Amino acid sequence: MELIVEFFDKLRDIQALVAWAGYIGLFIIVFSETGLLVGFFLPGDSMLFTAGLFAAQGLFNIYELNLLLIVAAVTGDATGYYIGKTGGHALYAKEDSRFFKKQHLIATKEFYEKYGPFTIVAARWMPFARTFAPVVAGIAEMSYAKFATYNIIGGVTWVLSMTLAGYFLGTAFPAIVKHLEIVIIAIVFLSILPGIIKYLQVKYEKK
Repeated sequence: MELIVEFFDKLRDIQALVAWAGYIGLFIIVFSETGLLVGFFLPGDSMLFTAGLFAAQGLFNIYELNLLLIVAAVTGDATGYYIGKTGGHALYAKEDSRFFKKQHLIATKEFYEKYGPFTIVAARWMPFARTFAPVVAGIAEMSYAKFATYNIIGGVTWVLSMTLAGYFLGTAFPAIVKHLEIVIIAIVFLSILPGIIKYLQVKYEKK
C-alpha cells in the first residue's frame, strides 16, 4: 500500500518518478499505459524523454533502456488488442470511474474509423489514445498480423523518438536538466495538440 501511495505522489514530479522507478518501474509504467485500461493517466512522452535525459547523465544505459521500453510498448499494445478482441464490446456499456473514461474510448474509436490501422502508430504520441487504440483495433477485429506490424513500428518509433531526443539534448546541453519543467510542458503540449486540432475540427464542422 505504501508503494502505491508513493507512486501516485511521484506522479507530480516526472524527474523524481523516473529516478525512483528505475528500469523495472519504467517497464511497468509503459506496459500499463499501453496495455491496461487503467494506464491512460500515466505520463508517457514526458517520462520517456526524461529517462533519455537521465541516460545522458549516466543513470541508465541508453541501449538497455530502449530495448526494455520497446518490449514494454509492444507487449502492452498486444495485451490491449487481446482485451479488445475478447471482451472489448462490453466497455461501451461500462460506467465511468476514476481509472476508466468512456469518452476516451469513443474518441479513439472515431479516430480509428477515420485513419484506419495507422491509428496504432499515430496514437503512440497521443495521451489517452495510446491506451485505447489497441483495444479499439481488437474490437474492430483487425487481423493480428496487420496489427502486429503497426504495433512494432509504432512502439519502436515512439520509444526511440522520445528517449533519444532526451539523450541527445542532454548530451549536447547538460544544463537543460535545470529547465526540464519547461521542456516537459512543451512535450505535453505537442502530445495533446492533435487532440486539440481534432476537437476544433469537430466543433467547427458542427457549426
